[in-house]
Amino acid sequence: MTDLSNKYRPKNLEQFIGQSHIISKEKSLYKLIKKKEIPHLFFYGKPGTGKTTLAKIIAKEIDSDYYYFNATSIKVEELRKVFDRYKNALIKPTIFIDEVHRLSKNQQEVLLPIMENYDAIIIGASTENPFFTLTNAIRSRSFLYKFESFTNKDLHQILDVVLKDEDINIEDKALDYLVNSSAGDARAMLTLLNFAIKIDKDINIKILKELRNEAIVDGVSSSDTHYDIASAMIKSLRGSDINAALYYLARLIVGGENVDFITRRLVIFASEDIGNANPNALTIATNTMIACKTIGYPESRIILSQCVIYLASCPKSNSSYKAINKVINEIKDGNIMNIPSHIDSLHKGYLYPHDFGGYVKQEYLENKLDIYETNKIAFEKTLDEWVKKIKGEI
Repeated sequence: MTDLSNKYRPKNLEQFIGQSHIISKEKSLYKLIKKKEIPHLFFYGKPGTGKTTLAKIIAKEIDSDYYYFNATSIKVEELRKVFDRYKNALIKPTIFIDEVHRLSKNQQEVLLPIMENYDAIIIGASTENPFFTLTNAIRSRSFLYKFESFTNKDLHQILDVVLKDEDINIEDKALDYLVNSSAGDARAMLTLLNFAIKIDKDINIKILKELRNEAIVDGVSSSDTHYDIASAMIKSLRGSDINAALYYLARLIVGGENVDFITRRLVIFASEDIGNANPNALTIATNTMIACKTIGYPESRIILSQCVIYLASCPKSNSSYKAINKVINEIKDGNIMNIPSHIDSLHKGYLYPHDFGGYVKQEYLENKLDIYETNKIAFEKTLDEWVKKIKGEI
């Protein structure tokens, strides 16, 4: 069975499409490959972005034998056999390890002397950032590169190569769907095309949608994706961009994100970024969390949407957030004051404000401390006026 993704896999750097931030001609890695001076490398990024392909190209460019291993099933003895085979050889093998974030510390220790002496070129790949799973010793001997999803322009370039050689007719709408529904994953795009042409060489959107009835979206099993999308939603809320906030909310929902995770972030945002500019935001977000926990998907999507629109529309203030951080740092830095005797548990000399019409001047801190700085906006401005009125300043 013809596999288009393998048939049209780039064979050299000139054919390689995408990842221009890493591998374009003016970039250092490209120059090192051409000089056959290859460091140990770790690639991470979404599926179908060229990680394995680039590793194979590197091995070919430097005239090296290529060995593939997967960290989920790799055995130390198998690695040692390869290393022993090249112990006295003039060429160095290229060892490619997929799912590298799953390497155990014992397996990483086996790699260390090989990497130290450059007895082999180690290239690892993962859909997750392996930074925190690789030991310091491994990281200090290698370089880490993030692979970005292919842009639609990149995917169209890849398709142009395929369509030029294959006897395929594809209507414009189908071509757009093929690219747009693949979420920057070239392998997914070519897999869909591969099976579509087995049905008919004249491809229309109906065929494609019967095979893939909706676009691929990022799931949230990857910790990077999980936090990246949530971070994008929060930043959109902070920027009062309702459409963007709803888009990232939908990405989380369609990706299967736990509703508790989403609502916790909304509650935190309501206090951290809106605060007393609109205290009701915290009430809305908390009620959203309670309601969604009780109801669950799919109906919770409606409640989440309502809450996100409300939070994005609110005036923003982080004065409460800054105030508590400032005073916590004061205490950590050693500013520990005694409690004035008139407000300790014995109450000696304490003036009860209600006996004075609601306010009486007295000291509550041993030393003066300026912590809270109002942003003087929305309801926060009203609170400022209340305090001044209470103290008789206006």
